Amino acid sequence: MRLIVGLGNPGRQYEHTRHNVGFDTIDELSKRLNIPLSQSKWKGLYGIGQASGQKVLLLKPLTFMNLSGEAVRAVIDYYQIEIEDLLIIYDDLDLPVGKIRLRQKGSPGGHNGIKSIVAHLGTQEFNRIRIGIDRPEPGVSIIDYVLGRFRPDESAAIQAALKKSAEACEAWLTLPFLQVMNQYNK
Repeated sequence: MRLIVGLGNPGRQYEHTRHNVGFDTIDELSKRLNIPLSQSKWKGLYGIGQASGQKVLLLKPLTFMNLSGEAVRAVIDYYQIEIEDLLIIYDDLDLPVGKIRLRQKGSPGGHNGIKSIVAHLGTQEFNRIRIGIDRPEPGVSIIDYVLGRFRPDESAAIQAALKKSAEACEAWLTLPFLQVMNQYNK
């Protein structure tokens, strides 16, 4: 089974904010794979289905970003999912808006959702897709920025990044992650 997790915060006030690009990618993937997110358990909203010959679980942790590891750990334990069958999608301040970067391991880099996952899994070695949201202008707090929405002039770039991230997830269902990295890290 493949577990694809998009990070974000639950609640209408956080919908389509910079910090919720992981949730937005899972929504896109849910449509593409026809896997409705209709079940709630393990502190998350999820759906299970078949795609490209793989059993796939899509998960949106509902713990709020800083506790994302609780939901991820619970699903991994319940289904006995191997770490190499896990893919996390989240926002990254160090990439320009719309740029995506795939990695197989790495430090949390200040991202509290990834810190929580690393703490709960006991490893930094898991597949991830980072979606660029850029850094705020001087004088704007990081918290206000990541919890804010994209500007109209960023809309096309972020929509393209969400689609490209979903495509990379689909590719991973049939190809090794390293090959998907080489294909999408251009």
